[in-house]
Amino acid sequence: MATSIEDILQRAAPVLPVLVVNHVDDAQPLAEALIAGGIRVVEVTLRTPAALDVIRVMKDIPGLTVGAGTVVKPQQIHRVADAGADFAVSPGLASDIMLAASEWSLPLLPGIATPTDAMHALNFGLRCCKFFPAEAAGGVKMLKALSGPFPDFTFCPTGGISLANAPSYLALPQVLCVGGSWLVPADKLAARDWAGITELAKQASSLG
Repeated sequence: MATSIEDILQRAAPVLPVLVVNHVDDAQPLAEALIAGGIRVVEVTLRTPAALDVIRVMKDIPGLTVGAGTVVKPQQIHRVADAGADFAVSPGLASDIMLAASEWSLPLLPGIATPTDAMHALNFGLRCCKFFPAEAAGGVKMLKALSGPFPDFTFCPTGGISLANAPSYLALPQVLCVGGSWLVPADKLAARDWAGITELAKQASSLG
C-alpha cells in the first residue's frame, strides 16, 4: 500500500525542514546532522542545480524520508521521482502537476491559501495540503477560519514559520506539522556548522 502524504507529515512532525542546498557534497553531512537532531523527513527544494543530486544522496541515508519541494511544472514530477524522492511539494494547486503525481504514484503536498483553493483541493479528493505562504496568507487566524467550512482538512503551514511562532500553529488540531527553513540557515550551511544545525534540529524536534 502506497504511503499517503498524511502518513509522511505525521512522521515529519513537528517540523519538516525546508532545505536549499547548493553543493551536493553537503548533502550527506547535512542529513546526518539533522537526523542527529531528531529529524526524520526533509524537503529538498528544486531551487538549485544540485537539488536532484542532493535528493539522490540523501535517499541512501537510512531512516530518512526525502521529498522534493518547489515543484512548479509537471515535468519535474518525473525528474524527482527518478531521483528517488518519496514525495513532492508544490507551492500551489495545479491540475497538471496533480495528474503527473498520480501517474507516478508520488504523494503530493500542494499549497493552498484560500477557501477557493480548498474547494479545488476537494474536487481532486484532497484533504491534506500545504498552507502557503502561511504568515502572509493570514497565519493562525486564517487556519482557524478555514477549519469551519473545511473541518476534515489537515495542513502543513509553511512560509514565515520560525521557532518562535511554530508552537501557535502546532497547537491547532488540523496542523500535522510545520515547514521551516530556519533549521538550516544559509550562514550555518555555508560554514558547514553541522553541530549548530543539529542543535537547531533538536530545538525544532522538541516542539512536538
